[in-house]
Amino acid sequence: MPDLLIELFSEEIPARMQRRASEDLRDRVTGGLREAGLTFGESHAYATPRRLALAVEGVDAQSPTVVEERKGPRADAPEKAIEGFLRGAGVAREDLELRDEKKGQVYFAKITKPGRSADVIVAEVLESVVRNFPWPKSMRWGAGSLRWVRPLQSILCILTEGDAARVVALDIDGIAAGDTTEGHRFMAPGRFAVGSFSEYEAGLLERKVVLNPKERAEAIETAAESLAQSAGLEVVPDAGLLAEVSGLVEWPVPLMGEIEEAFLDLPPEVLQSSMREHQKFFSLRNPEAGQIERFVTVANVETADDGVTILAGNQKVLAARLSDAKFFWENDLRVARDGMGAWLEKLENVTFERTLGTQAARVARMETLAREIAPVVGADPELAGEAARVAKADLSSEMVNEFPELQGVMGRYYAVEAGLPEDVAVACEEHYSPLGPSDEVPTRLVSVAVALADKLDTLIGFWAIDQKPTGSKDPFALRRAALGVIRLVLENEKRLGLRNFINSGFVAHGVPGPDPSDQEDFTGMAQRFSLLTFIHDRLKVYLRDQGLSHDVIDACLALEGDDDLALVVARARALQAVLATDDGENLVQGFKRANNILTQAEEKDGVEYSYGADIKFAEAAEERTLFEALDRGEAEISKAVLAEDFEAAMGAMAALRGPIDAFFEAVQINSDNDILRRNRLNMLSRIRQICRQAADLSRLEG
Repeated sequence: MPDLLIELFSEEIPARMQRRASEDLRDRVTGGLREAGLTFGESHAYATPRRLALAVEGVDAQSPTVVEERKGPRADAPEKAIEGFLRGAGVAREDLELRDEKKGQVYFAKITKPGRSADVIVAEVLESVVRNFPWPKSMRWGAGSLRWVRPLQSILCILTEGDAARVVALDIDGIAAGDTTEGHRFMAPGRFAVGSFSEYEAGLLERKVVLNPKERAEAIETAAESLAQSAGLEVVPDAGLLAEVSGLVEWPVPLMGEIEEAFLDLPPEVLQSSMREHQKFFSLRNPEAGQIERFVTVANVETADDGVTILAGNQKVLAARLSDAKFFWENDLRVARDGMGAWLEKLENVTFERTLGTQAARVARMETLAREIAPVVGADPELAGEAARVAKADLSSEMVNEFPELQGVMGRYYAVEAGLPEDVAVACEEHYSPLGPSDEVPTRLVSVAVALADKLDTLIGFWAIDQKPTGSKDPFALRRAALGVIRLVLENEKRLGLRNFINSGFVAHGVPGPDPSDQEDFTGMAQRFSLLTFIHDRLKVYLRDQGLSHDVIDACLALEGDDDLALVVARARALQAVLATDDGENLVQGFKRANNILTQAEEKDGVEYSYGADIKFAEAAEERTLFEALDRGEAEISKAVLAEDFEAAMGAMAALRGPIDAFFEAVQINSDNDILRRNRLNMLSRIRQICRQAADLSRLEG
């Protein structure tokens, strides 16, 4: 069973595309081999700036011969139908077999598809993969029709068995497959032949190419940390930059450089952003001062002067970049120390969204909403209002215009320079959080209030103009905003009814609530309901990752207080815990039985059995016992729910399991005696009402 080695060698592949491209190569080639009937062992994909490579172990030498049986027309079918079947099956009339079936004799054909060699299959599959490769962007060059991310220069494609290797016969637009490749462009130019993957990997390493991107990343990380430690510094972690840089070099050579003293007083985030975005440098930080003092750049070549010339050039370019940053910083400080008024005025001319108006209008809404939210979450309304007022001011600054990713971070620095309270300054940065599921949630109360106002205004605004997410499309990151609201509330253990704030937000956006005198005016209410439902859907996704079932959450959302997310979650956790017990599981079955019987009776009789169950009409002992259990359970559940002791409420509900089971075993609900039947149906209604104080068990599945 031969091993397959493929390399597609080209001009430089953008670093951001390499990982996905190597995975696509592996998935498409192995998928094609499998579809053609070949089996194989493990497969491994690799990428460097100039190549995609794939190694597949233990490929079948040949696909198996396949015999397919195909059913044809009946023997008395028109001749043209039979001839069409013969053409489609590729067989002669004498090869057909007649078989008796219920509706008469039917023709059958056996079609033999002989196996094919791995060489032929690999050639077909690889050509198809290359011609249809899913690059985000691709180009044509020369006179050919082939498209690739950058000009494709050579194809290596060999099958190796033992010590023998053979080239797969393949030619794509004049590029013939071979058994050679190239090493490092500068340190080991020229082609060399390989006969196996081990020779290929070792040959590249000898010629200054590290094939595996993980090994390149590890080499960069280890060397950068060693250089930092030698200077008493630490590397600022940056996984994204590490992945990008490891895709820019085939032979990583980390070098440590210095930052001119004139720039060391810039905020560390500015230094890091400037070096990262413009020059792909890793920042080295003084662990005690928190200041960035040096950098590590990664060269793609070893030099006779150990990188001195490379560092000199990098430091010269860096100085020019940081001179611009220092100019922006100093200009911005003057505006900040003057109270940031000029920036706030500029927001009048910055569009937030075409229909939703300017950033200044958005800030005004945020300020109002933050003041409303503040006392509910325990924050000072004045501080929350002030923080919301200046939270977006840095969007007008020169620094954020140059480095948009620093919005919020620079706002904190400028608020400090403006002499604003610490809580206000911190909120300028933290109100954007959480940005994703792994981002930390702000805990300072002013930050929580402003972050909630920011995210709720975003959601309400786009709901007001009917720009909701559809399918996988969410251009305004509204799902992320809703998840942010959920995490801010739950992880800070805050109790607040979202309906009040959603209503205030819609009014601020010019969408009043429904007019009580206008029976047709449901637009405003529908929008509010839709948004709360959207937040509930995000809540289900969030809690599902924590082990809570969506139907358990539905059972708790069906009760009053569904806009108090902390209350809903407390109920849901208690309900799920009870459902894990035998009493809880069996209670649900008893409840559903009661609910089904009651629902059917109400539909049949056209009345609602909602009150009037009387113990004096109870005949069996089990019936009287259930009356007593319901009286006791109702009192216990009501008391526990009022105290928000949901564990106790769910426990009291689960305790009804025994009396309900015994009642159904001993009593016939649909008695011939109308009085007894009505009394028992009212008893079932009481079971439903009492249980629904804790959770709507009818929403549970199974």
